[in-house]
Amino acid sequence: TCQQSAPSSALSVEQIVDRLQTNNAERAAALSQYEGTRVYRMEYRGFPSDRNAEMVVKVVYHAPHSKEFSVLSQTGSKFIIDHVFKKLLEGEQEASNEENRRHTALSAENYNFTSAGFETAPDGGRYVLNLFPKTKNKFLYRGKIWVDAKDFAVVQIKGEPSKNPSFWIKKTDVEHKYVKVDGFWLPAENHTESMIRIGGVAIL
Repeated sequence: TCQQSAPSSALSVEQIVDRLQTNNAERAAALSQYEGTRVYRMEYRGFPSDRNAEMVVKVVYHAPHSKEFSVLSQTGSKFIIDHVFKKLLEGEQEASNEENRRHTALSAENYNFTSAGFETAPDGGRYVLNLFPKTKNKFLYRGKIWVDAKDFAVVQIKGEPSKNPSFWIKKTDVEHKYVKVDGFWLPAENHTESMIRIGGVAIL
């Protein structure tokens, strides 16, 4: 990607956010179900010992907000599987209930937005917005989002959680990427790097 000035027909931040919210709501209403296979991998390097783990999970989504997870395989550190991977699945279930969805949506209710420029990519232009969460919530992010200039869908998020998810984590950098599948933008890859307070690094 390369940084460019926005086109002469560029929208204001308020217009971009308004279209993002409207199109997200339309896509959510139209998405009846999907199935996917996720591979969770973690490498931990540090005290008291290095650990690795992998878990393969089938996810089935049914509208409006139901997600079912089936563990297909798991290998490596049982500690990571039980205390990281399974907690992630529990957190996703928690975030998907109606009230949490409203309080964590990419909306003017939950965030302040400012412009961070415009970028071109092989598949089109993208508005770049800075994210400033209005509350400290472990499901909100402080950072940047890239919004597809045609579909007004989030294609990438980079940042850190608004609220530290654990005392044991000193700092966490998060990057989410999305891919367009049959007109819907769905998660493609999530990369998280955490600095552990006792002196280790965990890459998920």
